[in-house]
Amino acid sequence: MDLRIQRSVVANLRNRPNPVDSGPFVLGLDLSTDSPHINYATPVPGIEITAGDVRGLVQAFGTLKPRLEYVVSCAPDLEKLLLDAGFEVESRNEYLICTPSTLTVPPVPEGFELFEPSTDEEFAGMISAQNESFGGEFSATPADVDRYRRNRAKGGLQVAARTLDGQYAGGGTAVAPDEGLSEVAGIAVRPQFRRRGLAGAVTAALTSRLFATGNDVAWLEASGDDSWRVYERVGFRPSGQRLYIAKD
Repeated sequence: MDLRIQRSVVANLRNRPNPVDSGPFVLGLDLSTDSPHINYATPVPGIEITAGDVRGLVQAFGTLKPRLEYVVSCAPDLEKLLLDAGFEVESRNEYLICTPSTLTVPPVPEGFELFEPSTDEEFAGMISAQNESFGGEFSATPADVDRYRRNRAKGGLQVAARTLDGQYAGGGTAVAPDEGLSEVAGIAVRPQFRRRGLAGAVTAALTSRLFATGNDVAWLEASGDDSWRVYERVGFRPSGQRLYIAKD
C-alpha cells in the first residue's frame, strides 16, 4: 500500500498547473499561490537519490520554500540527506486508508445538506468555510475557485456542507484518482457547526462517491485525536507513515 500511496502523490503533483521534474523528484507547483502546503515536492519511487539531487531540488524551488511530503518507506535514506542539507522535520504522520468493505456511511445530520458545488458562488462558499475552519478568514479568492475547478476537471471531487437556510458549514475534497486510489483532504467544519457528525458525513460522502466510480482505496491523514476518531468511525484504518519536511 505504501508504494501505491506514493505513486498517487507523484501523479497528483504532476497534475498541478506548473509541475517540475528535478532529478528523482517531482515539484507540484501552482504559481497562483506561494502556499507551501500546495507547492511541495515528493520523490519518485525506485530512483536512487544523492546529495546533489537534493541541492538541485532546493534550486528548483527558486524563491518558494523548499518542502517535501512523502511515504517514508518509499525513500528510507532521503531524510538524512535532507537533514544534512538544512531541512527540518515539520511532522511525522500516520496515514489511514478506507476500502469499500470498511466504509460506513452515516446519515447527514439534521438541518444540513451535502452537495457537489458547481457555480462560482458555491465553490467560494465552500472554500470560505474551509478557510475559516483552518483558522483563516471566511473568504475565498478567484484563484481558489479556479484551483478547485481544475481539480474537478481532472477527475477530482468536492462535497460542500450547507445549512438548510443557506449557511456554508464546511466541506472536503478528493484529488483526481490514480490507479484506483485517491486522497481525501481538506475535511473542514466551521466552529459553530461542529460536534454534530458533519465531518464524518462529508468524509463518507466523498469516499462513497470515489468507490461508486470504480476506485478501491481512499486515503487521508488525521490532524489530531478528534479527527482520527471521526475517520475511524466511517471506516478508515491506519496503514503507513508519511514525513513532512522543509527548509527555511
